Amino acid sequence: MSFLDRNIETRPSSGESPFELHECFFSRTDERGVIKAGNHVFQRVAGFDWDELQGAPHKVVRHPDMPKGVFWLLWDTIKCGRSIGAYIKNQTKDGQFYWVYAMVVPCEGGYLSARFKPSSSLLATIQTEYATLLKAEQAENLTPEDSAKRLLARLKELGFDKYHHFAAHAANEELIARDIGLNRKHDDIISSIRTMLTSADTLKKQSEGLVQEFEAMRTIPHNLRVIASRIEPAGGPVTVLSQNYSTMSRSMSEWFEDHVLGEKSNFSSIKGTVNNCLFAECMALVMRGCDEQFSAEEQDLGNQDVEAERNILKKISSDRIVEAHEGVKDVKVEAERILQACSVMHRHFLGLSSTRVLCKIESARLPDTGETLTDIIDQLADFQTRISEKLDHIVQLSNEIRSQEFETRRDG
Repeated sequence: MSFLDRNIETRPSSGESPFELHECFFSRTDERGVIKAGNHVFQRVAGFDWDELQGAPHKVVRHPDMPKGVFWLLWDTIKCGRSIGAYIKNQTKDGQFYWVYAMVVPCEGGYLSARFKPSSSLLATIQTEYATLLKAEQAENLTPEDSAKRLLARLKELGFDKYHHFAAHAANEELIARDIGLNRKHDDIISSIRTMLTSADTLKKQSEGLVQEFEAMRTIPHNLRVIASRIEPAGGPVTVLSQNYSTMSRSMSEWFEDHVLGEKSNFSSIKGTVNNCLFAECMALVMRGCDEQFSAEEQDLGNQDVEAERNILKKISSDRIVEAHEGVKDVKVEAERILQACSVMHRHFLGLSSTRVLCKIESARLPDTGETLTDIIDQLADFQTRISEKLDHIVQLSNEIRSQEFETRRDG
């Protein structure tokens, strides 16, 4: 046993259980949450003998400070066959505590949870949010499901549309903080995916801004039509053109909203898929870390088949790498679809511009109307400039995503 191991094995009488930044650990359970396997770091940090952990329900390490809503969300997710990440405060046998960032994934015969020590500034935020949620559970007698809903609503206020988006963000932030703490370079593939996620998020905001621009200008053609009706015969050219402009711009906005926004649209698909890729790559790294940790341990952990457990860790890591690789390909397909959508919008936009120019020509033939009619037509020109700039930005971001290069991670 090394000096470091002996130092860690010397447990304090209270407070936080010794858990080093470079360490990671795992435990595998059956479908009911009964512990079947794990590594020495898990056993040591939890403060139990291995024969006390093996065959025990995993909630043996659950800390009373944890809101029940977190575990409801965790179980609801993994029972559906999906993976999840969460900050967890655990309790040791002798009453100490330790925080982990846990990544839980279904595996053959049950579930596997890989954990490492969180060290980013996000942990303090989560500790505050958990304390508030726990207080609400107790004061309002919230059910675990209601507590989970409140957690999701709070995360949405913090800018995360879905829990999985938060989990991917947190996993990345914690791995970055861990690398900084260990004075090592952050993973290149995860960094590239994070860059792609930033572009995807900006892309979504630009698209929403585009629709808002269309919404904001809907009164302009109406005002143009009202003024024109006062100074030209009924059904005059400016009135007709302003009606056409209003119809065309509304159709453009609705087409863009239907084809590009929405829950199942290109933009939403890209952001969600990139988040999935980010989480999958983070999990692959953590699983690999657990495998390396497990293979280096020499402590006796009963009748565990170490090689079999390592194969499970390797398979999960390999599957996550494949998942991320396929996701990146899907993202590039969606980016290409967005470029095609923008091309359609540009063609529509030419018609809109032509109508505005005709409107300006016809208005010049009318009797003197002061500056009012010209001012309104100029507002349309400003609107079209803003739309054109947003479309160009969307095209630029889509091209960046489509052309993003990734090296292939080896799964061995």
